[in-house]
Amino acid sequence: MGMHYLSLYMPRASTTSDAFNAVAEPRRREILALLALRERPVGDIVDALGLEQPSVSKHLRVLREVGLVHVRRDGRRMLYRTNADAVRPLHEWTGTFERFWQHQLSRIQERAEAHMNRGPGSNQTSQRRSHDVDPSRN
Repeated sequence: MGMHYLSLYMPRASTTSDAFNAVAEPRRREILALLALRERPVGDIVDALGLEQPSVSKHLRVLREVGLVHVRRDGRRMLYRTNADAVRPLHEWTGTFERFWQHQLSRIQERAEAHMNRGPGSNQTSQRRSHDVDPSRN
């Protein structure tokens, strides 16, 4: 018999509601990364990322509205830069996952080293630890 899924519609928060929603868009993350290196005018961002100028301006407006980017006027040019203080909560939150992945990568490295130490002709099987996934239990 087929399974029935209940689909609930939850409206997505506005991209300008907070920094997390703003950086959900990959191009905005690219812009932030580019601006982290140095202050730039819109034209430099357009050239560096190969995006259309209106699109870059729209993304910069969103990033400015949530406080992730500062802008200053230099004559006729507007120069944009990342606001490091506003990016800090994003960095701290993602740090949680960085620790998780570091743990996972350490486990992979341990297994690879153990496999190499056994030698290529070894018939030894690795012992499963209690927290490893058992593929036969699917």
